[in-house]
Amino acid sequence: MKCFACGKQATVHVTNVEPGGVKKELHLCQACAEKMHLIQKKQIHLPALVHALLGAHLGPAAEELSRLRCPACGISFLEFRQQGRLGCPYDYIAFRKGLYPLLERLHRRVEHRGKAPRRRFLNSEDQRQVIRWRQELIHAVAQEAFEEAARLRDCIRRKDFHL
Repeated sequence: MKCFACGKQATVHVTNVEPGGVKKELHLCQACAEKMHLIQKKQIHLPALVHALLGAHLGPAAEELSRLRCPACGISFLEFRQQGRLGCPYDYIAFRKGLYPLLERLHRRVEHRGKAPRRRFLNSEDQRQVIRWRQELIHAVAQEAFEEAARLRDCIRRKDFHL
């Protein structure tokens, strides 16, 4: 293979698979790869490589995404791409522009379609009330007030979950 930039013998080969299964290959010689900051002194420079691949996949939005940083945990979008892990739940909001294409490519949708509990609370006030009752139930059992404990148990069973 010849270098894409200068025509010399290519020794660095980068392959990116884009949506739809289209492969894009970039063949470079050692000197051109160093000029593009893909490698440094015969070592692969991972951040530049990830940035190049990210840029090829996301196009003009890549520069904007590379500057994004989560205000809650401080992780940058490029750190997420390198590690493969988000830092906190707020990252889904902070990195939405970059995550949606990634989720679409991986899962073929952007909304959660997995399992959910069969029984759920109707609202947060119901949940708080059940938590209070459970604490009172523990206290009633400790005090051996079994009638009160039975009453609380019944209240929890009636309101605990939406069936």
